[in-house]
Amino acid sequence: MSEQIQLSLTVPDELGNKRFDHIAATLFPDFSRARLQTWIKDGKLLVDGEARKAKEKLVGGELLKLDVVTQAEGEWLPEPIEFPIVYEDDHIMVINKPMNLVVHPAAGNLTGTLLNGLLHHCPDLQNIPRAGIVHRLDKDTTGLMVVAKTLQAQNHLVEQLQSREMGREYEAVLQGAITGGGTVKEPIARHLKDRTKMAVHPTGKEAVTHYRVIEKFPTHTHVRVKLETGRTHQIRVHMAHIQHPLVGDPTYGGKVRLPKGVSHELRDVLREFPRQALHARKLTLIHPKTNKEVSWEVELPEDFEELLDELRYDAQTHGGADY
Repeated sequence: MSEQIQLSLTVPDELGNKRFDHIAATLFPDFSRARLQTWIKDGKLLVDGEARKAKEKLVGGELLKLDVVTQAEGEWLPEPIEFPIVYEDDHIMVINKPMNLVVHPAAGNLTGTLLNGLLHHCPDLQNIPRAGIVHRLDKDTTGLMVVAKTLQAQNHLVEQLQSREMGREYEAVLQGAITGGGTVKEPIARHLKDRTKMAVHPTGKEAVTHYRVIEKFPTHTHVRVKLETGRTHQIRVHMAHIQHPLVGDPTYGGKVRLPKGVSHELRDVLREFPRQALHARKLTLIHPKTNKEVSWEVELPEDFEELLDELRYDAQTHGGADY
């Protein structure tokens, strides 16, 4: 399926003597600069009925006409994949991503992803880049994600991510006891030797993670984490950097660390926990249509709650122990 977009606007005098592409970005804020430049280049956005170059200056008073039919963005196939929908309207969809679900097709995971499921649920998403996905969660991280259902909504949400207006809060269980909250402000880059991993590195991109303690255990800590930036694996990398990797994280936590003196039950739970103990608990954003702040929060998944219950029971009955 395709979508036709037809818009006409007159260039106001105050925007005169500015580049065509800069004026277009001001008058059509629902679309990204890159997309507008492509439409200018392809003759889909005209000035007084004529194609003009993006760098040409306009004087003011010209009529800009946008007439474009969006096409499918990829060759991905719709698949009937289940995922809980927390909220949906004509502009956005908020989902509670389950464990063991890859978000986007890639080498080794061309099918069976959230994107394939989104296309099955809403076929029009084939006209949106990445089927409306604006941010990702790792395969085994659970919790809230927002998906854009229109180009306008996608651009709006991406801008919120870039300006750090979108609020994302997570809960995690860390190895080791932490006395209090704090902030990790360390740049993150692709690992120099293992290209599938990320790492703290001085040449990396800025990354800021805030954390506070929810519940303390003798050998573990339950924390709430708030992201200020959104780097790949950011929470996992930052927590490992301060020597408190996430429970169940084989990539950044190394071998399973089993504290001495804890119950056999807790040992089994820690050894068998199937993923990194990370859940996207709360999502806050400005709705791209109403411009009002909206927020959602979802409960912890069952495996996460069972881990916490076992940690509480062990602390009450055995007192825990140091590593």
